[in-house]
Amino acid sequence: MKRILALGALAALAVGASTVLVSAKDNHDEYRSGGDGPLTFAVFGDQPYAIDSANYTKAPPLYGNDTAELDALPAFIKAVNNDHKVQLSLFAGDIHGGKQPCTLAWNHAIAQLWSAFKDPLIYTPGDNEWTDCNKAKEGGNTKNSNGDYVDYANGNPVANLALVRQLFFATPGDTMGGHKDVVSQAQEFDPAHPSDGEYVENVMWEQGGIMFVSVNIPGGSNNDADAWFGLTLTGEQTQEQLQRTGADLRWLDKAFAQATQDHMGGLVILTQADMWDLDSVLDAPIGHHLTNYDAIIANIANNTNAFNKPVLLFNGDSHIYRSDNPLSPGGTCLTEGGVCTDTAISLADANATHTGIPTVSDNLFHRLVVHGSTFPLEYLRVSVNTKHPPAPGPNSFGPFSWERVAP
Repeated sequence: MKRILALGALAALAVGASTVLVSAKDNHDEYRSGGDGPLTFAVFGDQPYAIDSANYTKAPPLYGNDTAELDALPAFIKAVNNDHKVQLSLFAGDIHGGKQPCTLAWNHAIAQLWSAFKDPLIYTPGDNEWTDCNKAKEGGNTKNSNGDYVDYANGNPVANLALVRQLFFATPGDTMGGHKDVVSQAQEFDPAHPSDGEYVENVMWEQGGIMFVSVNIPGGSNNDADAWFGLTLTGEQTQEQLQRTGADLRWLDKAFAQATQDHMGGLVILTQADMWDLDSVLDAPIGHHLTNYDAIIANIANNTNAFNKPVLLFNGDSHIYRSDNPLSPGGTCLTEGGVCTDTAISLADANATHTGIPTVSDNLFHRLVVHGSTFPLEYLRVSVNTKHPPAPGPNSFGPFSWERVAP
């Protein structure tokens, strides 16, 4: 039996819509909607973590003393599969903890476990599995007792992103789990920017009358505030950040334009980074890890205002469930402990670090941070109904309604 961790009543869910994701093989119809009937999907991230990684320098397969979340993952996947309301799943990044090494064996194990999802699984990479691999706490530049580097490619972020792509995005436009087709940036990129074709992990599709888009935006600092290996910024790191951010911005523009053209009833953005991470407000200098997201936040805000329909953003990264509109501070904010107590000061400080960001009203933008990194493993069960939107409430926004589920 599942425990429902809802903060308010959830509107009745309608079920039965077919799960049809768009295919890049349909020429001009590649973004064609899979129907505008009711849709239900699961969102989760930041799992499985091993909190105690004291022994991570030992030879594989020992990754730390705490494997409880990894051991619990098969049962969690089975629970999502057995939730007959859920038609697909979204994973908001971080397939291991921030004090675990980045290894081929671990990534392969997660890919194998995820193959058990019966419905499509859409994944956007997190910082722990690539941008942070260079850090000593994740094993960067560290050797084990056999004299071998602990991390894959000694923690080089570019090489580790390539590994993630190899294991989780082997076929552009194909999802994991139920293996339905989506449109990948590797298939549909701007010819004026051929390097955008590298971003196979950025995908979009239409379903339930909604445009869905995922963008690779790693948490922490968008991969340009903390020099790799604790040294100085290199040309490789600078190029990575500039090239990926440019690709992300163009992908977001494309998603909003397509949603407008196809008269979608709303848009969902999936990314890993908490671009308003309140912990970063305490960084020295203040906002050190937040200003690097300015261009992306401005893009989302401007596109949302122009789209003029509800936009729902999902992110992981900061681990604590949160429901708010960071583009309009002072509105309703709920977290795991109830009403947010940090909105008036911390969130205002976080937004103060961003420049040139327009305000977006509460009826057009909302953000949900998924719970992660600690037990219980849980997911958000999200319902979409563009024809009969749910009643306004603490767990609803536009055509969306949701509840927290701990199997």
